Amino acid sequence: MTVRPRPAAAALLAGLLLAGSLGCRPPGERRAGDGRLRVVATTSLVADLVRSVGGGRVAVTALMGPGVDPHLYRARESDVQRLADADLVVYNGLHLEAKLGSVLERMGGRIPTAAVADGIAPELLLAPAEFAGAHDPHVWFDVRLWSLAAGHVGAVLARRDPANAAGYAEGAESYRRELAVLDAWVRSQVALVPASRRVLITAHDAFNYFGRAYDFEVRGLQGISTAAEAGTADVQSLARFVAERRIPALFVESSVSPRTIEAVQAAVRARGFAVAIGGALYADALGTPGTPAGSYVGMVRTNVETIVTALRGEEI
Repeated sequence: MTVRPRPAAAALLAGLLLAGSLGCRPPGERRAGDGRLRVVATTSLVADLVRSVGGGRVAVTALMGPGVDPHLYRARESDVQRLADADLVVYNGLHLEAKLGSVLERMGGRIPTAAVADGIAPELLLAPAEFAGAHDPHVWFDVRLWSLAAGHVGAVLARRDPANAAGYAEGAESYRRELAVLDAWVRSQVALVPASRRVLITAHDAFNYFGRAYDFEVRGLQGISTAAEAGTADVQSLARFVAERRIPALFVESSVSPRTIEAVQAAVRARGFAVAIGGALYADALGTPGTPAGSYVGMVRTNVETIVTALRGEEI
C-alpha cells in the first residue's frame, strides 16, 4: 500500500510523537468531564464494538464515518486533536488503516492504543499469499472472531479504567452472547442457499473470513486492499468464471465504486449469460447510524439477507 497521510497532518502527528505531547495518562485518569472513558476509534466497526462492550462508561468518537474506505483513508489535521484528547485509541490493526495504523503503532508508547485484532490468535487469521506475508484484516466477517475481539476490547477497557472493570467484563460477556445468537442465525440462513450457488463475488477481497466460516467460495475483483486497481485482464478472467459457473449474482460494496463490478457484469453479458447485481454489501464500514446496517449486528444481518436472497435466485 502506498497511502500516506496528508503532509500537514503527518507533520503534526510526527511532531506530537517527538515532543511527547500525547503523554500517556495513568489508568483511571480521564479527560471527559462526565467521568466516562474518552475513546477514539478508527473505523465505524471498531467504534461500534467499543460502544457495545463499554456501554455508558465510554464516550466514543470514530475518525471514519459511514461509507469511508479505511484502506484509502488519509489522516486529517482534526484527527490530531481528537487523538490528543483521547484516554484510549482503538484501531482494527493488521494494516487495515494503512499508513494511519503505522502512526498509531508508533503512538503506543505515548498514549494508550489497542488493536482489536490482537485479541485473535494468529493461527485463526488468514494470510493470503498475494498479501505479502501479512494477515487479512477483515476479521469481522467471521462473527466468532469478532466475538473474540469483543473479549479483548473488554479487557483493554478494564485495564484503562480499573474502577469499572467488572462492568466491562459484564458488557463483553453480554455482547458475546448476542454475537453467538447472530452466528447461529447466519448459519441457518446460508444453509438455505444450495451448495453449488454459494459463490460470493464482490468488488474486493474482503469476505474471505466469511467464506471460511460459512462455507462460501469467495472471489474479489480487487485484492484485499482497495488500493490495488483491477485491470482488464482481471475483469475478463472473472467474467469467464461467472459465465462458466452460471453464478446468479454479483455484489457491489457500500464503500467501493460499483464501476468495476458493473464492468464484469457487462463482460459476462457479452459471453451470453445474464448475471444480476445482487445488491450492495457493507464491507469496510457500517451504514448510517439509525439504519438497519448502522450497527455491526444489523450490518451482518443486512449483508446475509442480501446474499441469500440473490443467490437463491429470488426476486431482488
